[in-house]
Amino acid sequence: MTERQQDPIRPTDDEARALARDLITEARFAALGVTDPETGAPMVTRIALVPGPDGAPLTLISTLSAHTAALAAHPACSLLIGEPAARGDPLTHPRLTLHARAEPADKAALRDHYLSLYPKATLYYDFGDFGLTRFAPVAGFLNGGFGKAYRLSPADLMP
Repeated sequence: MTERQQDPIRPTDDEARALARDLITEARFAALGVTDPETGAPMVTRIALVPGPDGAPLTLISTLSAHTAALAAHPACSLLIGEPAARGDPLTHPRLTLHARAEPADKAALRDHYLSLYPKATLYYDFGDFGLTRFAPVAGFLNGGFGKAYRLSPADLMP
């Protein structure tokens, strides 16, 4: 007799939505995955991150960075948000993979908001080669810990 394989993805519930939103709200950095426009290869880098007023993540990045060129060529990207705690198995701690579309954000209008959450950026926020990018959620995959996997829609991710 053949056993049916059980889907490991749980139905999305309010607890999963709240955890995903909390991860975005509390994050001050993330891993950003982009596609290298010259080679088509995936590239991952670490970026600073804050939640925007609407809940979508924002980052301040230099036009000199390779990931800025990659996002300009291919705005589809992925963020890995969530860090393991100091103790325990890192794979049991919550993390969110956010599929997003990178889009320019109004750097001047969001200056006070961004710096209130990431004050260290005061040193370079006003540099001319830095731009503000908003990550518009397309989909999410939440691993809330062992045995707690969820697929999330943009509506699930935004407050």
